[in-house]
Amino acid sequence: MPLALLVNPSSAGGKTLKLLPRVEQALDEQRVVFRVQKTKDLKHGVDQALNAIEAGEVPVVMSGDGLVGAVGGAMAGAETPLGIIPGGRGNDLARVLGIPDEPELAAEVLVRGHSRRIDVGEANGARFLGIVSVGFDSEANRLANETHFLRGNLVYAYAALRTLLGWKPARFTVRVDAERIRFTGYSVSVANSKAFGGGMFIAPDAELDDGEFDIVTIGEVSKARFVSNLPKVFKGTHVEDDEVQVFRAQHLELTASKPFPVYADGEHLTDLPASLRVLPGALSVLVPPAAEV
Repeated sequence: MPLALLVNPSSAGGKTLKLLPRVEQALDEQRVVFRVQKTKDLKHGVDQALNAIEAGEVPVVMSGDGLVGAVGGAMAGAETPLGIIPGGRGNDLARVLGIPDEPELAAEVLVRGHSRRIDVGEANGARFLGIVSVGFDSEANRLANETHFLRGNLVYAYAALRTLLGWKPARFTVRVDAERIRFTGYSVSVANSKAFGGGMFIAPDAELDDGEFDIVTIGEVSKARFVSNLPKVFKGTHVEDDEVQVFRAQHLELTASKPFPVYADGEHLTDLPASLRVLPGALSVLVPPAAEV
Protein backbone atom coordinates (compact mmCIF):
# COMPACT_ATOMS: atom_id res chain seq x y z
CA MET A 1 0.00 0.00 0.00
CA PRO A 2 1.24 3.53 -0.71
CA LEU A 3 2.13 5.76 2.23
CA ALA A 4 0.65 9.11 3.24
CA LEU A 5 3.42 10.86 5.17
CA LEU A 6 1.75 13.32 7.56
CA VAL A 7 4.38 15.82 8.67
CA ASN A 8 3.96 18.35 11.47
CA PRO A 9 6.15 21.28 10.30
CA SER A 10 6.23 22.90 13.75
CA SER A 11 7.10 19.76 15.72
CA ALA A 12 10.29 19.95 17.81
CA GLY A 13 10.69 23.62 16.91
CA GLY A 14 10.88 22.89 13.19
CA LYS A 15 13.50 20.15 13.50
CA THR A 16 11.10 17.58 12.07
CA LEU A 17 10.75 19.48 8.81
CA LYS A 18 14.52 19.55 8.44
CA LEU A 19 14.62 15.75 8.75
CA LEU A 20 12.00 15.24 6.04
CA PRO A 21 14.47 15.13 3.08
CA ARG A 22 16.30 12.23 4.74
CA VAL A 23 13.05 10.30 5.08
CA GLU A 24 12.08 11.04 1.47
CA GLN A 25 15.47 9.85 0.23
CA ALA A 26 15.27 6.66 2.29
CA LEU A 27 11.81 5.85 0.93
CA ASP A 28 12.88 6.67 -2.64
CA GLU A 29 15.82 4.28 -2.32
CA GLN A 30 13.36 1.59 -1.25
CA ARG A 31 11.14 2.45 -4.26
CA VAL A 32 8.20 3.15 -1.97
CA VAL A 33 5.20 5.01 -3.34
CA PHE A 34 4.38 7.87 -0.99
CA ARG A 35 3.13 11.43 -0.77
CA VAL A 36 3.81 14.16 1.79
CA GLN A 37 1.07 16.14 3.53
CA LYS A 38 2.01 18.88 5.99
CA THR A 39 -0.44 19.14 8.87
CA LYS A 40 -1.89 22.38 10.24
CA ASP A 41 -3.04 21.13 13.65
CA LEU A 42 -4.21 17.93 15.37
CA LYS A 43 -7.66 17.98 13.77
CA HIS A 44 -6.23 18.53 10.31
CA GLY A 45 -3.79 15.68 10.84
CA VAL A 46 -6.59 13.35 11.93
CA ASP A 47 -8.72 14.32 8.93
CA GLN A 48 -5.83 13.69 6.56
CA ALA A 49 -5.14 10.29 8.13
CA LEU A 50 -8.75 9.20 7.72
CA ASN A 51 -8.77 10.46 4.15
CA ALA A 52 -5.62 8.45 3.48
CA ILE A 53 -7.27 5.28 4.75
CA GLU A 54 -10.26 5.91 2.46
CA ALA A 55 -7.80 6.28 -0.43
CA GLY A 56 -6.12 2.95 0.35
CA GLU A 57 -2.98 4.50 1.86
CA VAL A 58 -1.15 3.82 5.11
CA PRO A 59 -1.00 6.95 7.30
CA VAL A 60 2.51 7.63 8.60
CA VAL A 61 2.85 10.30 11.27
CA MET A 62 6.13 12.20 11.36
CA SER A 63 5.72 14.25 14.51
CA GLY A 64 5.68 13.96 18.28
CA ASP A 65 3.43 11.95 20.57
CA GLY A 66 0.61 14.50 20.34
CA LEU A 67 -0.19 13.96 16.67
CA VAL A 68 0.66 10.25 16.90
CA GLY A 69 -1.84 9.88 19.74
CA ALA A 70 -4.55 11.89 18.01
CA VAL A 71 -4.24 9.99 14.72
CA GLY A 72 -3.86 6.61 16.43
CA GLY A 73 -6.92 7.26 18.56
CA ALA A 74 -8.98 8.20 15.51
CA MET A 75 -7.80 5.04 13.71
CA ALA A 76 -8.91 2.72 16.52
CA GLY A 77 -10.88 -0.15 15.06
CA ALA A 78 -9.39 0.18 11.57
CA GLU A 79 -7.47 -2.66 9.93
CA THR A 80 -5.03 -0.25 8.27
CA PRO A 81 -1.84 0.08 10.34
CA LEU A 82 -0.33 3.32 11.58
CA GLY A 83 3.25 4.15 10.69
CA ILE A 84 5.41 6.31 12.96
CA ILE A 85 8.57 8.29 12.26
CA PRO A 86 9.73 9.98 15.49
CA GLY A 87 9.69 13.74 15.03
CA GLY A 88 8.91 15.31 18.39
CA ARG A 89 10.72 16.19 21.60
CA GLY A 90 9.65 13.15 23.60
CA ASN A 91 8.87 10.36 21.09
CA ASP A 92 7.90 8.10 23.95
CA LEU A 93 5.52 5.77 22.11
CA ALA A 94 8.11 5.17 19.39
CA ARG A 95 10.69 4.49 22.11
CA VAL A 96 8.50 1.86 23.76
CA LEU A 97 7.63 0.28 20.40
CA GLY A 98 11.31 0.03 19.47
CA ILE A 99 11.08 2.41 16.51
CA PRO A 100 14.52 4.04 15.97
CA ASP A 101 15.06 7.79 16.28
CA GLU A 102 17.19 7.90 13.15
CA PRO A 103 14.83 8.85 10.27
CA GLU A 104 16.42 6.42 7.80
CA LEU A 105 16.05 3.50 10.19
CA ALA A 106 12.51 4.51 11.08
CA ALA A 107 11.67 4.66 7.36
CA GLU A 108 13.01 1.12 6.99
CA VAL A 109 10.47 -0.05 9.59
CA LEU A 110 7.71 1.14 7.25
CA VAL A 111 9.04 -1.20 4.58
CA ARG A 112 10.32 -4.22 6.51
CA GLY A 113 8.39 -4.02 9.78
CA HIS A 114 5.25 -5.89 10.75
CA SER A 115 1.89 -4.93 12.23
CA ARG A 116 1.34 -5.17 15.95
CA ARG A 117 -2.01 -4.58 17.63
CA ILE A 118 -1.96 -2.38 20.73
CA ASP A 119 -4.55 -1.05 23.16
CA VAL A 120 -6.06 2.41 22.98
CA GLY A 121 -7.19 4.38 26.02
CA GLU A 122 -10.20 6.64 26.41
CA ALA A 123 -10.71 9.50 28.90
CA ASN A 124 -14.19 11.04 28.76
CA GLY A 125 -14.44 9.66 25.25
CA ALA A 126 -11.17 11.27 24.08
CA ARG A 127 -8.63 8.69 22.98
CA PHE A 128 -4.94 8.36 23.79
CA LEU A 129 -2.11 5.88 23.27
CA GLY A 130 0.34 6.66 26.04
CA ILE A 131 -0.22 7.88 29.59
CA VAL A 132 -2.88 10.06 31.17
CA SER A 133 -1.41 12.48 33.72
CA VAL A 134 -3.35 14.29 36.44
CA GLY A 135 -1.95 16.54 39.15
CA PHE A 136 1.69 17.53 39.35
CA ASP A 137 2.53 15.79 36.07
CA SER A 138 -0.28 17.44 34.09
CA GLU A 139 0.73 20.85 35.44
CA ALA A 140 4.35 20.18 34.44
CA ASN A 141 3.21 18.98 31.00
CA ARG A 142 1.30 22.22 30.49
CA LEU A 143 4.39 24.25 31.38
CA ALA A 144 6.61 22.11 29.13
CA ASN A 145 4.31 22.81 26.18
CA GLU A 146 4.65 26.53 26.86
CA THR A 147 8.47 26.36 27.02
CA HIS A 148 10.20 26.92 23.69
CA PHE A 149 13.77 27.89 24.64
CA LEU A 150 14.86 24.36 25.63
CA ARG A 151 14.93 21.05 23.78
CA GLY A 152 14.75 17.37 24.59
CA ASN A 153 14.66 16.13 28.17
CA LEU A 154 15.77 19.53 29.47
CA VAL A 155 12.28 20.86 28.75
CA TYR A 156 10.65 18.30 31.03
CA ALA A 157 13.24 18.68 33.80
CA TYR A 158 12.82 22.46 33.74
CA ALA A 159 9.01 22.18 33.75
CA ALA A 160 9.07 19.75 36.68
CA LEU A 161 11.27 21.99 38.81
CA ARG A 162 9.26 25.12 37.99
CA THR A 163 6.00 23.32 38.84
CA LEU A 164 7.46 22.07 42.12
CA LEU A 165 8.19 25.59 43.36
CA GLY A 166 4.51 26.44 43.73
CA TRP A 167 3.13 22.96 44.27
CA LYS A 168 0.73 22.13 47.10
CA PRO A 169 -0.47 18.51 47.64
CA ALA A 170 -3.95 17.66 46.37
CA ARG A 171 -6.54 15.08 47.36
CA PHE A 172 -7.21 12.39 44.72
CA THR A 173 -9.92 9.73 44.47
CA VAL A 174 -9.63 6.73 42.14
CA ARG A 175 -12.73 4.54 41.86
CA VAL A 176 -12.45 1.06 40.37
CA ASP A 177 -15.82 -0.72 40.38
CA ALA A 178 -17.05 -0.51 44.00
CA GLU A 179 -13.62 0.25 45.47
CA ARG A 180 -12.47 3.82 46.17
CA ILE A 181 -8.82 4.71 46.71
CA ARG A 182 -8.26 8.12 48.32
CA PHE A 183 -4.90 9.71 48.98
CA THR A 184 -3.15 13.06 49.33
CA GLY A 185 -0.12 13.67 47.18
CA TYR A 186 1.30 14.60 43.83
CA SER A 187 -0.26 12.74 40.94
CA VAL A 188 -2.14 9.91 39.30
CA SER A 189 -0.85 8.39 36.07
CA VAL A 190 -3.08 6.05 34.07
CA ALA A 191 -0.68 4.20 31.82
CA ASN A 192 -1.36 2.35 28.60
CA SER A 193 2.38 2.58 27.83
CA LYS A 194 5.53 2.63 29.95
CA ALA A 195 7.04 6.06 29.33
CA PHE A 196 6.26 9.74 28.99
CA GLY A 197 8.11 13.05 29.28
CA GLY A 198 11.01 12.11 27.03
CA GLY A 199 12.02 8.76 28.54
CA MET A 200 10.54 8.84 32.05
CA PHE A 201 9.39 5.28 32.80
CA ILE A 202 6.58 6.22 35.14
CA ALA A 203 4.93 2.80 34.65
CA PRO A 204 7.83 0.42 33.93
CA ASP A 205 5.68 -2.73 33.90
CA ALA A 206 2.87 -1.38 31.69
CA GLU A 207 2.23 -3.28 28.46
CA LEU A 208 0.64 -1.86 25.34
CA ASP A 209 -1.34 -4.99 24.60
CA ASP A 210 -2.47 -6.46 27.95
CA GLY A 211 -5.95 -4.90 27.97
CA GLU A 212 -5.30 -3.05 31.25
CA PHE A 213 -4.03 0.27 32.56
CA ASP A 214 -1.20 0.47 35.06
CA ILE A 215 -2.32 3.15 37.55
CA VAL A 216 0.56 4.83 39.37
CA THR A 217 -0.12 7.11 42.34
CA ILE A 218 2.48 9.26 44.08
CA GLY A 219 1.57 10.19 47.65
CA GLU A 220 2.63 13.04 49.88
CA VAL A 221 6.35 13.47 50.56
CA SER A 222 8.60 16.46 51.12
CA LYS A 223 9.65 18.45 48.07
CA ALA A 224 13.27 17.60 48.79
CA ARG A 225 12.51 13.87 48.71
CA PHE A 226 10.38 14.30 45.59
CA VAL A 227 13.25 16.03 43.76
CA SER A 228 15.81 13.48 44.92
CA ASN A 229 13.62 10.68 43.59
CA LEU A 230 13.02 12.23 40.14
CA PRO A 231 16.10 10.58 38.54
CA LYS A 232 14.68 7.18 39.51
CA VAL A 233 11.77 7.70 37.10
CA PHE A 234 14.13 7.47 34.11
CA LYS A 235 14.99 3.93 35.25
CA GLY A 236 11.54 3.02 36.56
CA THR A 237 12.90 2.25 40.04
CA HIS A 238 10.71 4.88 41.72
CA VAL A 239 7.93 2.28 41.99
CA GLU A 240 9.92 0.71 44.86
CA ASP A 241 9.41 3.82 47.03
CA ASP A 242 6.81 3.73 49.82
CA GLU A 243 4.89 6.74 48.54
CA VAL A 244 4.35 5.13 45.12
CA GLN A 245 1.50 2.68 44.61
CA VAL A 246 0.76 0.71 41.44
CA PHE A 247 -2.33 -1.29 40.55
CA ARG A 248 -4.15 -2.35 37.39
CA ALA A 249 -7.65 -1.85 36.03
CA GLN A 250 -9.56 -1.90 32.75
CA HIS A 251 -11.68 1.11 33.66
CA LEU A 252 -11.79 3.71 36.44
CA GLU A 253 -13.19 7.06 37.55
CA LEU A 254 -10.82 9.82 38.61
CA THR A 255 -11.50 12.99 40.62
CA ALA A 256 -9.43 15.43 42.68
CA SER A 257 -9.78 18.33 45.10
CA LYS A 258 -8.51 20.72 42.41
CA PRO A 259 -9.80 21.15 38.83
CA PHE A 260 -6.73 19.64 37.19
CA PRO A 261 -6.51 19.32 33.42
CA VAL A 262 -6.01 15.80 32.05
CA TYR A 263 -3.01 15.44 29.76
CA ALA A 264 -2.07 12.50 27.55
CA ASP A 265 0.45 12.05 24.73
CA GLY A 266 1.75 15.51 25.62
CA GLU A 267 -1.58 17.24 24.89
CA HIS A 268 -4.52 18.57 26.91
CA LEU A 269 -7.05 15.78 26.48
CA THR A 270 -9.93 16.64 28.83
CA ASP A 271 -10.56 17.83 32.41
CA LEU A 272 -11.56 16.24 35.71
CA PRO A 273 -13.69 14.42 36.61
CA ALA A 274 -12.62 11.73 34.15
CA SER A 275 -13.92 8.30 33.24
CA LEU A 276 -11.26 6.07 31.66
CA ARG A 277 -11.39 2.73 29.88
CA VAL A 278 -9.22 0.50 27.69
CA LEU A 279 -10.08 -0.46 24.11
CA PRO A 280 -8.13 -3.75 23.85
CA GLY A 281 -6.12 -4.33 20.66
CA ALA A 282 -7.90 -1.50 18.89
CA LEU A 283 -4.96 -0.17 16.85
CA SER A 284 -2.48 -1.75 14.45
CA VAL A 285 1.01 -0.15 14.39
CA LEU A 286 4.03 -0.85 12.17
CA VAL A 287 6.96 -1.91 14.38
CA PRO A 288 10.44 -3.41 13.79
CA PRO A 289 10.43 -7.19 13.21
CA ALA A 290 12.47 -7.84 16.37
CA ALA A 291 10.76 -5.20 18.54
CA GLU A 292 10.19 -6.36 22.09
CA VAL A 293 8.02 -4.25 24.41
